[in-house]
Amino acid sequence: MEHVLGIGGYFMRAADPIALNAWYRDCLGLVTDEHGVWRQAAGPTVFATFESQTGYFGSRSQQNMLNFRVHDLDAMLAQLRAVGAKVSEDVQDMQGIGRFGWVTDPEGNRVELWQPA
Repeated sequence: MEHVLGIGGYFMRAADPIALNAWYRDCLGLVTDEHGVWRQAAGPTVFATFESQTGYFGSRSQQNMLNFRVHDLDAMLAQLRAVGAKVSEDVQDMQGIGRFGWVTDPEGNRVELWQPA
């Protein structure tokens, strides 16, 4: 059976695509080339589904949530707060899985940050 090899892209609608791309670059360090290609570090990617009524993604109108792996969650959250990003005060620790924090981008999308265990 043929199967997928990995995530090939993540695409978002935005009222101001250039500004949103700059936010991800400047606040999260997500640097892409002129075609939007991002060479990410090797590591695990989680694919999970949630109940339709979950509040985990923030707004119930948000149908999916982007999760980024980070090396140091506390440092990343502090960096985001320093530039005025909307950072959740909540941090979740999951035994054997890692630590999680959240930031909301300028378009209102909740983004999860994960420091693997």
